[in-house]
Amino acid sequence: MLANFNFQEFVGAFFILFAIMNVPGTVPVVLNLQKKRNFIKPAKAGLATFIIFVAFFYGGNAFLNLFGVDISSFAVAGSIIIFIIALSMILDIEIGNSNNEAVDKDATIVPVVFPLIAGSGSLTTLLSIRAHYATENILLAVLANSLVVYIILKSVRKIEKIAGIVVLSTIQKVFGIILLTIAVKLFTTNLATMVHNLHL
Repeated sequence: MLANFNFQEFVGAFFILFAIMNVPGTVPVVLNLQKKRNFIKPAKAGLATFIIFVAFFYGGNAFLNLFGVDISSFAVAGSIIIFIIALSMILDIEIGNSNNEAVDKDATIVPVVFPLIAGSGSLTTLLSIRAHYATENILLAVLANSLVVYIILKSVRKIEKIAGIVVLSTIQKVFGIILLTIAVKLFTTNLATMVHNLHL
């Protein structure tokens, strides 16, 4: 399997995926979810991230084609979810649960792993780098980033203690705006692609 391993390619693929996944940026989101009695399992998140990336790497195009969905449509749908999450962070409002009774919920897969970590932007990037790096190097980069997901999510409480509530609250608002910008860019870019394809 490691016949084509190249350290430089591995590092390149790792940092591209690390940048687009932006796992450190999910810390304010995770803390915000935990305040609303949502719980996140770090090991489950790391494993789910790895499985989703590998599955999409090998069968992403075929899976989407099965439902008649292209990458652009997938990205637009993901951008809408990210947009809603970003609004809730910026305005400090709860979206989706009008029940006043607090209920513990597992938020590991949705929305933490998808769409925040393994979102449409990350998955389309994964497909795009296949032309530049060997499969072994990409998969190892995915594995390394999945370990980063586990480590950071496992350490959110320590990060909160070090940074402080006020700092993290500010970071949450800033990251919310960044997330909103990413959502808008994903939406407009892929919507333009969809419109262009309709006229072909």
